[in-house]
Amino acid sequence: MTAIAIQVQKLPAQKRPTKSFFESCIRTLIILCAAIAVVLSSISIFDGRWLLVKDQLFGLWHVCTFTINGELNCFTDLHLAQVDGRPVGMGMVLARSMGALAVVVAIFGLELLMFSQVCEDAHSRRKWAMGSTFILISFALSSVGFLSFVIIFKDQVTFTGLTLMFWCQFTSNFLFFLNGISGLHINSITYQ
Repeated sequence: MTAIAIQVQKLPAQKRPTKSFFESCIRTLIILCAAIAVVLSSISIFDGRWLLVKDQLFGLWHVCTFTINGELNCFTDLHLAQVDGRPVGMGMVLARSMGALAVVVAIFGLELLMFSQVCEDAHSRRKWAMGSTFILISFALSSVGFLSFVIIFKDQVTFTGLTLMFWCQFTSNFLFFLNGISGLHINSITYQ
């Protein structure tokens, strides 16, 4: 009687490539900075008061004037603030829309960045690249809104008249750009 022996070979389990400590730190810092940028941009868009000129405070949503008692009297009509013209109204709609849309896109990008690190699978690198791309798109949208506001009030803009909320938006724009480019770069140099 012939015995047929069947050998069962164990196939080596496919191991996920391990990331170096340096790569993990870089990715964590990119996620942290993107989160800071989202928070700064959200606060800046929500408050929206970006320019102080004499007794008027110009913002995305309201124009406020200081009363004699030091109180703010806010209104949405730019004609009451002696800012005339239809392009001004359309420019403010553009600034508001692009700023708000930039925050939404950045939140989706941040979620993709976090999910790619928490739930590592075969598609995590693609999720990371897509999240970084969303962050870059957010930079472009935010820059359009930011620049349209500056162009509208170009005659009133002074370096000392720009408020803290304006500088928060400027910083978030810079962080969106830096994190988007860094995210795409770290993904390309660590691609297996």
